[in-house]
Amino acid sequence: MQYVKLGHTGLDVSPICLGCMGFGDPSRGYPAWSLDEEASRPLIRHAIEAGVNFFDTANMYSNGSSEEILGRALKDFANRDAVVIAAKLSAPTRNGPNALGLSRKAIMTEIDHSLRRLGADYIDLYQIHRRDQRTPWEETLEALHDLVKIGKVRYLGASSMMAWEFGKALHLQKANGWARFVSMQDNYNLLAREEEREMLPLCADEGVQTIVYSPLARGRLARPWGETTARSKAESSYTKADEPTAASDEKIVEAVGAVAADHGVSQAQIALAWLRRNPVVAAPIVGALKTEHIDDAIAALSITLTDDEAARLEAPYAPRRDNQGLSDPVVLGRAVEAATGFKTAAA
Repeated sequence: MQYVKLGHTGLDVSPICLGCMGFGDPSRGYPAWSLDEEASRPLIRHAIEAGVNFFDTANMYSNGSSEEILGRALKDFANRDAVVIAAKLSAPTRNGPNALGLSRKAIMTEIDHSLRRLGADYIDLYQIHRRDQRTPWEETLEALHDLVKIGKVRYLGASSMMAWEFGKALHLQKANGWARFVSMQDNYNLLAREEEREMLPLCADEGVQTIVYSPLARGRLARPWGETTARSKAESSYTKADEPTAASDEKIVEAVGAVAADHGVSQAQIALAWLRRNPVVAAPIVGALKTEHIDDAIAALSITLTDDEAARLEAPYAPRRDNQGLSDPVVLGRAVEAATGFKTAAA
């Protein structure tokens, strides 16, 4: 495994990040298709033995169960000083006021809960899961800075938001001498390239790298068009959102299959290899539910696509409606309620 620096930092991360949303007790909440601890541990161990040192989780995944499973596995299988734990906050893990968002109170509360569940003294990369428009940026950013200064967090990261919002946050951090965001976790793949308009150029200019979630478009890029899985059936609500671009999406998936056949590799490897062409991408977050998912991601590191192959994959693309925002606090509150089952003050 050849490690890379994350953005303009000295932090070494594997160019594959293991997404841990799929590890958790399914009885404790979203997602319903998660693997329990017995099934999750071999995957985490397999990733570590393959050289992966980058692990992404969040407080909301299976209502904290993902953090618990990851923490116990890393303690048993890895050297804590070598691994990089990326955790996230903003969604609720309990009922009532102050359970949602990025107030100072919420941040100081959630960091301690996550550290307890992870069984760790610090988190390497602490990320805001979404922007909280009910709380002033200054309050959120200063509280995050304080976590770095007291040693509970090493680096800060952000996730999906508008580029102007992220630009404002970076400006405030620089102006006030606060610890800056070093990464942006966003939705980027061959079927969702809207971040190329503003967010990715902004990140390149600011020395921020991206950690890409849904690099295989919830698995659609990894299998023939129309083929379903247990996860795709469980997340059927996404199908309607994808309908406007279904025709172009199908052509892209077919192109991925054709290029994969030319190389004699899986579709997943081609879709991941395409991401590596963009220097702003530090690592895709691979949500592995089988060891072969991890092996595919690592094998993709050895594939170099030609410009002609990349053009073939990109040509059918049709602009998508931005579905990442959820910037309105009421809309966000309802969305997280639907995912977690918790009632929040925002909704």
